[in-house]
Amino acid sequence: MDITDLQRNPLAEFETWFDLAVKSGEKHPDAMTLATCTKGAVPSARVVLYKGLSKGAFRIFTNLESRKARELISNPRAALAFHWKQLDRQVRIEGRILSMPRKEAEKYFHSRPRTSQLGAWASKQSTVIPNREALIGRLRHYEMLFEGREVELPKHWGGFLLVPERIEFWIDGEFRLHDRFEYTRKVPARGKPGAWKRVRLSP
Repeated sequence: MDITDLQRNPLAEFETWFDLAVKSGEKHPDAMTLATCTKGAVPSARVVLYKGLSKGAFRIFTNLESRKARELISNPRAALAFHWKQLDRQVRIEGRILSMPRKEAEKYFHSRPRTSQLGAWASKQSTVIPNREALIGRLRHYEMLFEGREVELPKHWGGFLLVPERIEFWIDGEFRLHDRFEYTRKVPARGKPGAWKRVRLSP
């Protein structure tokens, strides 16, 4: 592939690749690795689900008391990685983190299955629990609490936005001579982000 085959806007290119992954038969095309770091530079990573873009930023929803949320707050930079085995392609994204407006998080929360909404109340994410029965007991409690009415958005649940500063598109190549295309831009703390620049990288 040549660099001119890619769109000038990497977010438009990403959406094209994501659509291909969905159509390819990939089992979990929306699975992405989210890497965070503590203020003291201790990294951690986990697989979460892609929930779309919001005004050019990648959306991340989570319990705001979880380990990943604490790290996103204390060190507001993160990275994402998608790997689509059926396509032999990857996308890597790096950028800074912003808190998502509460109304946007609430809108998404109420689009989830009711069971997932109740689960958000039942789980004190990343904390120690004695056994699974205790977790199920909390779930039953909230099932009764919200019986016959809408499940409220918990104060401890919300979202973040990853504003991309670097996006890399990777395609597997023969003899490990992969195609790698990198887009970068400057994102000031205030004001509009700069224009995207794209280059080809050596594999």
